[in-house]
Amino acid sequence: MEEKLDAIDLAIIELLKENSKQGNKSIAEQVGLTITPTYERIKRLERTGVIIGYSVRLEKSKIGKNLQVFCQVSLKEHNLELLEVFEKEVVTLEEVASCYHIAGDYDYSLLVEVHDMEEYENFLRYKLTCISYIGNVQSSFVMSAIKE
Repeated sequence: MEEKLDAIDLAIIELLKENSKQGNKSIAEQVGLTITPTYERIKRLERTGVIIGYSVRLEKSKIGKNLQVFCQVSLKEHNLELLEVFEKEVVTLEEVASCYHIAGDYDYSLLVEVHDMEEYENFLRYKLTCISYIGNVQSSFVMSAIKE
């Protein structure tokens, strides 16, 4: 069942997307409510699964992740067992920041974050291609992030 969101709920969500560390008082002032109803709305959004968590945005180069790569993966065969094997193994790879099951020419799109090209080559050779049933891998290297 889809959660019914009003304009204030949507405004709260946008404010939290911009800065999830801002306090309830700041959010309340910006949406025109007092602190208690703002707090209750945020808790409802969390409880109903509209908000599923909070995260930190990082400057990748400051943590040694100078190279981001979109890695498209296709499997040799398509059945539920092979999909599950791939998914179980790929989520254990620390270089994989995100993984999406997609439709189209490829089966999965991975965002891989590594220090440099040498580390990416080692990731491909010794980790990714060791996963069973990978048919093809195509890499696109991020030159600059426009919107994250």
